[in-house]
Amino acid sequence: MSEKLNKVLLVVNTHSGRGITNQKLGRIITKFSEGGNAIVSVHLTQPGQVRQFTETHAHSFNTVVAIGGDGTFSDVAAGVSCLPEETRPVIGYIPAGTAIDIATTLALSRNADEAIDVILAGKTIALDLGHILTTDQLFTYITAFGAFTKASYATPQDVKKVWGHLAYVVSGAQEVFSIKSRRLYVEYDDGAIEGDFVFGSITNSLSVAGLVKLHPDDVNLSDGLFEIILVKQPINPADFLDIINSVQKKSFHTDQIQMLRTSRASFTFAEPVDFTRDGEFAGSFSQLVVENKHNAVRVIVPESPDTQD
Repeated sequence: MSEKLNKVLLVVNTHSGRGITNQKLGRIITKFSEGGNAIVSVHLTQPGQVRQFTETHAHSFNTVVAIGGDGTFSDVAAGVSCLPEETRPVIGYIPAGTAIDIATTLALSRNADEAIDVILAGKTIALDLGHILTTDQLFTYITAFGAFTKASYATPQDVKKVWGHLAYVVSGAQEVFSIKSRRLYVEYDDGAIEGDFVFGSITNSLSVAGLVKLHPDDVNLSDGLFEIILVKQPINPADFLDIINSVQKKSFHTDQIQMLRTSRASFTFAEPVDFTRDGEFAGSFSQLVVENKHNAVRVIVPESPDTQD
């Protein structure tokens, strides 16, 4: 059993993905109470309220379980990370969202019973978070601009509930005809780079939008470093095919795609650019500065050693 599971707070976003039914929530509570011998408290919440609630109340619990999508987990993690280290509970995750990139990275099942089993018997690992200094926002796995990023926050919630991950694909496909490059100057630990890019991301994840997968050898969730991915504007069909092939092969060191590693980064543009943060709209910025919040929280993952596969 995971350490100190005796007092559990379930933070439930009833609007995530296809939603959480009362029957399913009842089964979750019963399994924690009986299988984990835990005292369970439940908080039903909505987007925009999770971080503040968690930061205010999580110190009274040993384990906080996020039930919802990546945004719910991200806000729970952000709230926990703001607590004094000695009062931070461990975090569990029962995925109920659409893309669930975080769950993919942590090797967690969409099946609620299997996810609970991990929380009851898994191990804890340290997890880095990202701190957007420009706005004092925190993110768990990505902040990004450019091609297809708008689909994650602009797709209506009712469409996501009906169509699931396909809703992102359809919405993202509509952006193909409006993609434009942005002149970008990036400063990072080892230097600086400038160019015209249609996409840029700062990540700590093996999965982006459920479509782009990074190789496990390229990512360490607790090394204090981000992976920056920059995609150049394709000039001809050969360039476009190069990008597609690189993504499929999980190879991000080509003429069209560059990957950098850094603990801090500054993105500077000639004009404001829209950014996404863990699937939500983060704002429009001419400059965005991000630093790694090393080992900010502890998360429960499967006991098997292939957690990041």
